Amino acid sequence: MSNTVASKEKLVADLKLVVADTEELLRATAGQAGEKVAELRTRLEQRLQGAKVALADAQAFATEKAKAAAHATDDFVHAEPWKAVGIAAALGLALGVLIGRR
Repeated sequence: MSNTVASKEKLVADLKLVVADTEELLRATAGQAGEKVAELRTRLEQRLQGAKVALADAQAFATEKAKAAAHATDDFVHAEPWKAVGIAAALGLALGVLIGRR
């Protein structure tokens, strides 16, 4: 998985936490009265909806990129099976040497 996809997945996870915290804050302040509180709640609800849409888009993008990477890998392995075996063997050897040094 590429670094970009991993960072986008982390961003999606972080946004989910922010959305959950904001929803909890809105529930906690539901009984509060006052013009400023009502205005703030309205702005928060609007921004929360925008954040949910952006979160869904980011999640769809990350999923799409991960699927594309998986398909590209599958195509490569089917087109060049011996290269794939050689690469896997080289990576296994390198990991074995690194682990063996400990």
